Amino acid sequence: MSNPARFGKVAVLLGGKSAEREVSLDSGNAVLAALLRAGVDAEAFDPALRSVTELVGYDRAFIVLHGRGGEDGQIQGVLEWLNIPYTGTGVQGSAIGMDKIKTKQIWQGSDLPTAPYRMVSSDQDAAAIVQDLGLPLIIKPVHEGSSVGMSKVEKIEDFDMAIAKAVRHDAVVMAERWITGREFTIAMLNGQALPVIRLSPPQDVAFYDYDAKYLRNDVEYGIPCGLSSTEEQQLQALCLQAFKAVGAWGWGRIDAMQDQQGNFWLLEVNTVPGMTSHSLVPKAANAVGYDFDRLCMAILEQTLSDEKH
Repeated sequence: MSNPARFGKVAVLLGGKSAEREVSLDSGNAVLAALLRAGVDAEAFDPALRSVTELVGYDRAFIVLHGRGGEDGQIQGVLEWLNIPYTGTGVQGSAIGMDKIKTKQIWQGSDLPTAPYRMVSSDQDAAAIVQDLGLPLIIKPVHEGSSVGMSKVEKIEDFDMAIAKAVRHDAVVMAERWITGREFTIAMLNGQALPVIRLSPPQDVAFYDYDAKYLRNDVEYGIPCGLSSTEEQQLQALCLQAFKAVGAWGWGRIDAMQDQQGNFWLLEVNTVPGMTSHSLVPKAANAVGYDFDRLCMAILEQTLSDEKH
């Protein structure tokens, strides 16, 4: 953390206009406080309240914008145009990572395991999709994060209601085979996979949804994760490969499942994960000796490299 002046004036990009605005504000304010404690000349910058043209004059940007507008390549493109170094994944990797279907197509093309899926339209025959994927299945908006708009469908009568919920958030919707088993998340930091975390929501939660991520205090986070050391290393290597396959860089997170037969399945990639008190990347980093302030500085130091560009 020596010589914080080398970073110049840093914009902490937070808030934005996505469905994840409130979480982004929490994450961004936590990051801002950490950078200020380290002596960095940092300021909050909310693109929902200020024109991005006002970024001119900043030396670099720490992106903590979750969801569309911040995690999908848009703000990355602006920063590229303004020649401002920024944290995390570049334009293309961000755009791919925000699109669940594009991500899965790349993983499938790379022979990486991900659950079967189908794109869904409002007039589609639910019976045909259920025949393909079985029940239960999960309905997801393709371009949302934090489990926004997602529903578990356990009987065909609930299919249309789940679609209606998803299309409130996104015109593009997918159905995915439900994987029964243990859920894990794997954080990435500077080319390394951090210790695997097992997610154990309480019994009344169908899956690790928005409330479980940000509002509840009864989710169990397992570090150690309960896998054997061989399995954990296998999952870390798989997720590192999956992260690189979509063009993600610097820091982020992959969510995965292990089915009842012991097989791993990749769910999705997060290129700007949460940085709140409930968030998973800080938990994983802490397990290898990074307190929150040191983690934020390690991410900011990525802006000193031109590797992703």
